[in-house]
Amino acid sequence: MANDAGVATGPEAPPKGLLASVLAPVSALLLSVSILLMGSGLQGTLLPVRGNLESFSPLSLGILGTSFFLGFTIGCFHGPLLLRRSGHIRVFLAMTSVASVTSLLHAVYVDPVAWWVFRVLTGYCFAILYIVIESWLNAQSNNQTRGTVFAIYTAINLTVITAGQMMLGLADPNSFILFAVSSILVSLAALPVAFTVHASPVITELARPRLRKLLAVSPVGVAGCFAVGLANGAFWSLGPVFAQDEGFTLTEIAAFMSAVVLGGAVAQWPLGSISDRMDRRIVIVASAVIALIAALAIQLLSFDDKLIIVLISVVFGAGAFPLNTLSVAHANDFADPSQCVEVSSGLLLVYGIGATIGPLLAAVWQETSSYQTLFFFTAIVHAILIVYVIWRMSQREAAPAEDRAVFSDIAIAAQTVMPFDPIGAGNTGEEVEPELGPDREPETVGELANDER
Repeated sequence: MANDAGVATGPEAPPKGLLASVLAPVSALLLSVSILLMGSGLQGTLLPVRGNLESFSPLSLGILGTSFFLGFTIGCFHGPLLLRRSGHIRVFLAMTSVASVTSLLHAVYVDPVAWWVFRVLTGYCFAILYIVIESWLNAQSNNQTRGTVFAIYTAINLTVITAGQMMLGLADPNSFILFAVSSILVSLAALPVAFTVHASPVITELARPRLRKLLAVSPVGVAGCFAVGLANGAFWSLGPVFAQDEGFTLTEIAAFMSAVVLGGAVAQWPLGSISDRMDRRIVIVASAVIALIAALAIQLLSFDDKLIIVLISVVFGAGAFPLNTLSVAHANDFADPSQCVEVSSGLLLVYGIGATIGPLLAAVWQETSSYQTLFFFTAIVHAILIVYVIWRMSQREAAPAEDRAVFSDIAIAAQTVMPFDPIGAGNTGEEVEPELGPDREPETVGELANDER
């Protein structure tokens, strides 16, 4: 699409005949992504299952999840520095090497404290790997092709992570085999990038997320991403343990986790499209209500047929997973359009903070209870978010229809781990100091609270 001056303002799919030429410069990278995330998907489900078999306490397993997201958050800060120092290819090879080693170390040192350290390292590596991947994809695309490239990238994410999770049933989690498979996949991911014939991107200066301004621009956006981090971080860390305690087999655990991911993938675009046509906060509330009801159903109802639990988990994913992108889109409704990626990357940092805290809180609650409380925890988080968003709707008018960001554009930006320059301004090498909204930054706490724009 283009504005009145004829300048492209959003990604458009290229003509079908050009699809091959669009993907050719990033084909090796996308192949590496596929292999890498397959190994990551397997490891993310394997570790809680093996830890539960080793009688790790719920608190230990919660800290395991917290450790990954702590490392991930650190990596988001440090990754750009490494990238500017060493370049995309060297950093990618180094991080896959470390991530592969840590996967094997989990099998060698089966100890909670050691695993916490390994998960911090793994989260750190994967944050930087995402930075390399997404900045590379952005640099090799333009406003006309970026939507296609990132749509394919997102589809690969969802597909291969699910495939990796389904590998859980290939061997006994008590054995060395699954850890070795995860390590092998992460190692193999380095090969396509190492032998690519296409040059890596030129390093540019990156915008910095500013959380205080984000809160001024959109309190609901910040609260939504933080709540999603709390709930989804807890789910990723303790979901496999919940299914295991319910008597699921390894294949059924993988199906349970994959069903949540697929539910979120299927629901994201319909909910996003609806949110483009009305106050986006109404859709955020509706999505959170779906997640709340599904969580309570999983937690409170007894089902003899495990298939029913898996089907309800699809509904849970359909409500819980789109909330992040809906929250990012809402924040961008009130931000300057040129800063959508800065807003998205800042909100991803908020998500990371929530995901660092969420597993620990959920684990502490479960540690003090005599039964599984994971979905009670997620239900409470979504309930608080619902109440807060409804209150904010009474404090602030919805963004005018003409000022709303297009969900399909924002969904692409919301996938990113780092703030990349969406229009190429950063290619000059000069740092841009943008304003997030059309008004000045509030000077006092009172102004911050009363600022409705």
